[in-house]
Amino acid sequence: MNWAVILSGFLSGLIGAMGLGGGGVLLIYLTVFANTEQMAAQGVNLLFFLPIGLLSVIIYSIKRQIVWKTVLKMWLGGLVGVAAGFLLAKTLDTYYLSKIFASFLVIFGTVGFIKAIKQKRQG
Repeated sequence: MNWAVILSGFLSGLIGAMGLGGGGVLLIYLTVFANTEQMAAQGVNLLFFLPIGLLSVIIYSIKRQIVWKTVLKMWLGGLVGVAAGFLLAKTLDTYYLSKIFASFLVIFGTVGFIKAIKQKRQG
């Protein structure tokens, strides 16, 4: 049994259920540690999150923590974004795709870190 695979799945599900982007953990594991090609890792990530996302939606719906009017509006943009992202990922070399992904992680991580520091100082 490969404990690294189980641990990456656990952490991805845990972080994803908290709305923190568990796909980042899974993609990092697959591309860096399991030497999976970026496009294949993205496919695994999407398939992995179907049951995880469904369970999270059910739990959050029961707790009435989903504003469905907002979600429905966002879905339209999301569908267009998925098509554009797929076409972009399909045309880009894996080298550039992995660099873009890493850049997003650094940017969003830095912004999140700065916001957390500001909130801590204010409260």
